[in-house]
Amino acid sequence: MVKLIRDSWAKSEPYIADISQFFYGMLFTLAPTTRDFFPINMEIQRGRLVRALVHIVQMVDRPDDLAPFLRQLGRDHRKFGVVPRHYEAVGTALLASLKNHLGREWTPEVERAWAEAFTIAARAMQDAAAADQNPPSWQATVVEHRRLTWDLALVRLLPEQPVPYHPGQYISVEVPQRPRLWRYLSPANAPREDGGIEFHVRAVDGGWVSRAIVSHTQPGDVWRLGPPLGRLTVDREASRGVLMVAGGTGIAPLRAILDHLALWGENPKTHLFYGGPAREDLYDLEELRALAATNPWLTVTPVVERGGDVPGFEQGTLAEAVTRYGAWPGHDILVSGSPSMIRATVSRMLVAGSALDQIQYDPFTID
Repeated sequence: MVKLIRDSWAKSEPYIADISQFFYGMLFTLAPTTRDFFPINMEIQRGRLVRALVHIVQMVDRPDDLAPFLRQLGRDHRKFGVVPRHYEAVGTALLASLKNHLGREWTPEVERAWAEAFTIAARAMQDAAAADQNPPSWQATVVEHRRLTWDLALVRLLPEQPVPYHPGQYISVEVPQRPRLWRYLSPANAPREDGGIEFHVRAVDGGWVSRAIVSHTQPGDVWRLGPPLGRLTVDREASRGVLMVAGGTGIAPLRAILDHLALWGENPKTHLFYGGPAREDLYDLEELRALAATNPWLTVTPVVERGGDVPGFEQGTLAEAVTRYGAWPGHDILVSGSPSMIRATVSRMLVAGSALDQIQYDPFTID
């Protein structure tokens, strides 16, 4: 089944723009109310949903990775008002779009493989959504917006009621400046008694939401937050040692975990490599050094790719810096950052001898 799906998708992928256009036209015909799930400007959406669906369906042979994510995703989609008939419409539109572009390559066997895989994924999502007792989403008010650099902002929010996230997880957000354009952000703090959440947001090229947050967010704005996702975590009682690797704003979920660990005097020895292209990209370094100064179990090593020799800094990419120390046997390894940084770091660590089951990262950035 998986081979049929992957082979047929390889033939379809060059035509993703046409497939996506056909898909949305079919979906909005079958289920007109789904149009309200998406931004007014569909050009922004492009092929995201189709790529996400294909990514999920292609992983049906990896149930240990896929099942937890599908359960989280099913709970997350409650914020849109998704009901079972919407899943049926999405599946029908996806298969019709692929059939339309594959032509004679769309055999009964290929269709059966795609239908079975989508059914497995949709059922897992629906079951999780039906079992969830939490609200579909939370409203939160911006109480602080502070520019840390010209393209980076700290945003602190106070939800109407606490969001039940674990340190290391990420949350989908919708901001008033960009309605229906949901994006994922990681809280940079462990849950607090008042429910306050801190996000670190960098404006990226072409980033409609990130640029709006950095440039236009104001105290008093009301955001909508979706259910928590992600599986980054540290078992402080079972772990023998922890290696954290963070690039840029990827420090946020790891900082939340450190914030949580700092509640205890004794923790597993934790070594954090925090890196970026240049010194100014390590915006949170002084805070992390202050945390390490009062918590002897924590070591912080900054890494820069350029800027010459700086005392106390490793030179090179994070992948290069971390693997200079070997394979880190016996350590739980957490990697957080851009998709390219995660790929490069995980690949190099595997070559260096780290075991795949040592390494945690959240590979999904489904928009």
